[in-house]
Amino acid sequence: MIQEKKASAPNQKASPFIGLLLFLISIVLVVLTTPFGLVYGIFNRLFTKGFPGIGEYLLQIAISIDQLGNVVMQHLLNVLWIKKGGYRFGNRDETISSVIGKNKRLNTLSRFGKIMDKILDFIETDHSLDSIDYYIEPNDRFPNLSPTKVGTRD
Repeated sequence: MIQEKKASAPNQKASPFIGLLLFLISIVLVVLTTPFGLVYGIFNRLFTKGFPGIGEYLLQIAISIDQLGNVVMQHLLNVLWIKKGGYRFGNRDETISSVIGKNKRLNTLSRFGKIMDKILDFIETDHSLDSIDYYIEPNDRFPNLSPTKVGTRD
């Protein structure tokens, strides 16, 4: 009988020691290995897909860094960029822009959140709305964020 691997919960419980230890190990590994992986990845994409391949590769990295920022900055962004009751930052699978877009749809961006949304709109029109991740499952706290409600443009 094949046993299915249980998906890890976004808010896993861990002892402070284990969390700290894994955090420190991950920092050391990133610092030591990222330069090699980045150089190899750029040359690999350049020789296999040309210059457009480098752009795709760098976009993948940018999205990953954005997701990391969503987790690292969640507490501060929840206070500064959204109103009480808004869709919260912190999902490790979601970008900051996606959360801003969902709060824009819900009209729960704070003044600072609206300023950030305007900056993103200056860089790319409707960036936050176009960045909404429709595959992030809404939870019980935000049932009004189903893909049909969030993804439908007015």
